[in-house]
Amino acid sequence: MEKKNRLTKREYFDKVYRGGKSMANHQFVLYYYPRPQLESFRLGISVSKKLGNAVVRNRIRRVVKEIVRLNKQRFACGYDFILIARKPVVGLSYQETEKSILHVFKRASLLTRK
Repeated sequence: MEKKNRLTKREYFDKVYRGGKSMANHQFVLYYYPRPQLESFRLGISVSKKLGNAVVRNRIRRVVKEIVRLNKQRFACGYDFILIARKPVVGLSYQETEKSILHVFKRASLLTRK
């Protein structure tokens, strides 16, 4: 995932949590906050310690980043996103994780095209 597509600072996360909307499925919670001045989107990923040790959490983060990188043209521009992984994501394969992420974006009406 490119640097311009990362949500990094705590203040940005807080702004999305406080002012944004959320959508969820069994594996992920998606918070989104409109930022019309952005020509792209920014994504933050949150994986709790409840999901496992550092190896497990970092693997989930890497898989999510790769899915977003490969599908970035499908996501709506001008938004800040935060994806929060839930417990069931630990046992999912790459394809199931991709399907789940696209599903939560579709439920929030934030997928633009195929």
